[in-house]
Amino acid sequence: MTYHLYAIGNALVDTEYEVSDAQLEAAGVAKRHMTLIDAPRRTELLKHVQTVKSHRTGGGSAGNTVVALAQLGGRAFYSCRVADDELGDFYTKDLTAHGVATNLTHTKPPEGQTGICMVMVTPDAERSMSTFLGATADIDETALHPHDIVKARVYYMEGYLAASPTGSAAAVKGRAIAKQAGVKLATTLSDMSMINFCRPGLDAMVGDDLDFLFCNEEEAQVWCGSQDMAQITQQLAAQAKTVCLTRSAKGCLVIENGQVTEVPATRVKAIDTNGAGDMFAGAFLYAVTHGHSHAQAAWLANQAAGRVVSQYGNRLSQDVMDSLKADFARHHAVAMLVSG
Repeated sequence: MTYHLYAIGNALVDTEYEVSDAQLEAAGVAKRHMTLIDAPRRTELLKHVQTVKSHRTGGGSAGNTVVALAQLGGRAFYSCRVADDELGDFYTKDLTAHGVATNLTHTKPPEGQTGICMVMVTPDAERSMSTFLGATADIDETALHPHDIVKARVYYMEGYLAASPTGSAAAVKGRAIAKQAGVKLATTLSDMSMINFCRPGLDAMVGDDLDFLFCNEEEAQVWCGSQDMAQITQQLAAQAKTVCLTRSAKGCLVIENGQVTEVPATRVKAIDTNGAGDMFAGAFLYAVTHGHSHAQAAWLANQAAGRVVSQYGNRLSQDVMDSLKADFARHHAVAMLVSG
């Protein structure tokens, strides 16, 4: 089987909590950031939210991206690592239920704890993540399926892997396999903490021949060391053939061939930004691997990201994804009529 997208990333079970800013501060969680935590810190944080209603889903940044692409009708493969526990079983079954092929069904997982991400969402819709990597901290090249990488159209590396020496090395090895086979290369900057503390790993994933780079405005500013958008777009244009710079309610910029195309977003009331960037990447890569232009792909990606931020949770239901796909088909048909 060939795949539209082959991705490697962290396997994390997301547990989301709606909290006040006061609760977030009391827990000592850095707002808007992803912070890596150890087991004792996880236990401490759980005490802070023990009375807060929670919602559990499959997660991991690239995991969300491959699920989004699969829900839209694409074929995806995900390389990741879980432990032999209840959360690992939950995560594996979640990927399978969404039609995503994975290395997890081919190997027995090791003993230990599957990674989790505690996502605290404040009333301003900002998500603040505390991530216990668990088993995924040790993901390495054994998670790769080279014979499936070479049959993919796009190879996607989760930027969060830059925090793991073995994970970063595995992503880069897969990158070399993909490049040799003529598979397009993609990655995401993931989070400001990755840029500030794990820059070498990200640099290795980006390299000098990347096809697609995804980032948000704040990440772009930190990556480029500038607030000036003209300078940022110029710098990013040198990093990849196509750059998607998301700007929340302002939509996104598609940067390629010396041109910057603004693609507007639909106005929505944001209540939870968790998973927005992952959803954007999944929808965008679905569209470009199905014959659509990058501007059309960004339109669909904006719509999908807008829907996910207007609800709680990092995933959309299949019914909503089907509706988005139908809207995209109608939009594309109208655009074709207008241009014709």
